[in-house]
Amino acid sequence: MINKAHVLTYFYLLIYILLSSGVILYNKWVLSPKYFNFPFPITLTMIHMAFSGIVAFFLIRVFKVVAPVKMTFEIYATCVVPISAFFASSLWFGNTAYLHISVAFIQMLKALMPVATFFMGVMCGTDKPRCDVFLNMVLVSVGVVVSSYGEIHFNIVGTVYQVTGILAEALRLVLTQVLLQKKGLTLNPITSLYYIAPCSFVFLFVPWCLLEKPGMEVSQIQFNFWIFFSNALCALALNLSIFLVIGRTGAVTIRVAGVLKDWILIALSTVVFPESTITGLNIIGYAIALCGVVMYNYIKVKDGRTPQLPSDSIPERLTKDWKLEKKSSDIFTPNANNDANGGSNFNGSELNDEEAPLLSSRISLLGRQLSNSSTQRV
Repeated sequence: MINKAHVLTYFYLLIYILLSSGVILYNKWVLSPKYFNFPFPITLTMIHMAFSGIVAFFLIRVFKVVAPVKMTFEIYATCVVPISAFFASSLWFGNTAYLHISVAFIQMLKALMPVATFFMGVMCGTDKPRCDVFLNMVLVSVGVVVSSYGEIHFNIVGTVYQVTGILAEALRLVLTQVLLQKKGLTLNPITSLYYIAPCSFVFLFVPWCLLEKPGMEVSQIQFNFWIFFSNALCALALNLSIFLVIGRTGAVTIRVAGVLKDWILIALSTVVFPESTITGLNIIGYAIALCGVVMYNYIKVKDGRTPQLPSDSIPERLTKDWKLEKKSSDIFTPNANNDANGGSNFNGSELNDEEAPLLSSRISLLGRQLSNSSTQRV
């Protein structure tokens, strides 16, 4: 008999993979001089931020779909502002890379994300140096170097932009853990857009005035409302699909879906953009890097699993926090069967994607609290 819950879960994953791939390909098509020819990545990112912020405002303040969190000025200034700065930077540099290198090569460079996140975490004290993880990082780095060496249309400028965007994204993820989690603040994609999108828009406004505004004034740009509206709508839909995926899947499923998405996107990019050529050395290098990523994911999932506690050993405050989180942060009730793949320890920040801001769910919150409770009892 077909399990409807599992079918729905895989349907959400399929939607997430399609939207994620679609947003990346759409952005490349809009920015590329060979196609729509709108070579202004900061402007495109600002459009996304403005549209997402407005929609999030209506969802929270007008339609009351999601309740806002308790946000003080101190938390906003010390947490949201720096995180928004790195979020805006990662989108700015990442979108600028589309002007210089292919989508396929960008996805291969994104294999460096675990490497950047690990080293940033070690520097900030959120992660500990480990020999097994370090060896995985070396394997990933070697694979990316081999893939870069095999790139026919290698462009140093585009590569620097993409790597810089990866570093900014890694800093954002680490800051999310260091700042927001210490404050006990949990944001889902809708509330995070509500607080972060306007701030990111402001951060992007300064480089836009210096770098793109003069060029837009002298060049004859084509502004098609429906193109930019649909592009921003796809980016917003991606965030909402992530909201659904977080609630229904576990860490293993998310990571496997991410790997599958990357392969699909690389294949699609060569079809949509015929000028993107993939060499055998590209594939070999990316396969090497992917082996390191898969091994790293396995280690993180294995380390993240916590022993099952009897129901009567869970502190009363855990139940209280669960109920509070249920009321304030989510509108989605995950399936109880989803913990089979380690879902209780999934942290939303593992879903690194285009336009995806801070991602967190009560699933990760419960996992952390269970872990802390278990530690206190030892």
